[in-house]
Amino acid sequence: MLKCGNSPIGVCSWSLQTDVPAVADALRQMNIEHIHLAVGAGTDPATGGEYLDAIKKQDWIVTSTMIDFPQEDYSSLDAIKVTGGVVQDDCWEANRQRFCRAVDITAELGVEYLSMHAGFIDESDPEYAKKISSRITQLADAAADKSITLLLETGQETAEGLKAFLEEANHPAIAVNFDPANMILYDKGNPVQAVSVLAPWIKHVHIKDAIRTTEPGTWGQEVPWGSGQVNTAEFLKALQEINYAGALAIEREAGDTRFDDIKLASELLNA
Repeated sequence: MLKCGNSPIGVCSWSLQTDVPAVADALRQMNIEHIHLAVGAGTDPATGGEYLDAIKKQDWIVTSTMIDFPQEDYSSLDAIKVTGGVVQDDCWEANRQRFCRAVDITAELGVEYLSMHAGFIDESDPEYAKKISSRITQLADAAADKSITLLLETGQETAEGLKAFLEEANHPAIAVNFDPANMILYDKGNPVQAVSVLAPWIKHVHIKDAIRTTEPGTWGQEVPWGSGQVNTAEFLKALQEINYAGALAIEREAGDTRFDDIKLASELLNA
């Protein structure tokens, strides 16, 4: 098992863009047994059972599951602001059902955390904020019923904005999956400084790097771990300072050499 300090090193299953057997083979080659597991395929009534059967045959340690939503459009910042997470009204009921099925799968697998992107949490508009808060609370209640914690992924708001939301929600089943690169990709602040701001809620961490955009309103650029602006050494030090010992799940969502990039990140963390 690969570790960085007291934290096990894992991989986000979706980063490898392949089926379960091929993911298993990649993890064996990298000597990694921890995984942040996408379970969207498991929510499909037609093929979900087959997917879950394949998962259960693996000897993985699932540190968290992850659910996404079909309508999400990441082609631009404007597009994801409208379509991300639980924001879009005409998708809400279908997404709520998809999430609840993901909760059932997470419980069936014996996993403690389920992560997702909630969408932009913007409290400058009281009606919008009330809607988003109500929907996230409903999902957290559903997770809590199965002793699962909903992890909101960082990036689409500043650390201070997310902290304000978390404090107002004050829900025992809402915490944070901290992705340092997302804060750079969305141009929402310094991820190293954000660690201390969100410390009480950080339960799971992504290992991902990025370069900030020079054109406001556009995406930054995701790059291999250690080659961007996360300041990886200081980031890991910041996690150590808050006594974080949870999983470090390597995520790579760009480029054509994902296996090599993930392997390099695991080697850097293990070193």
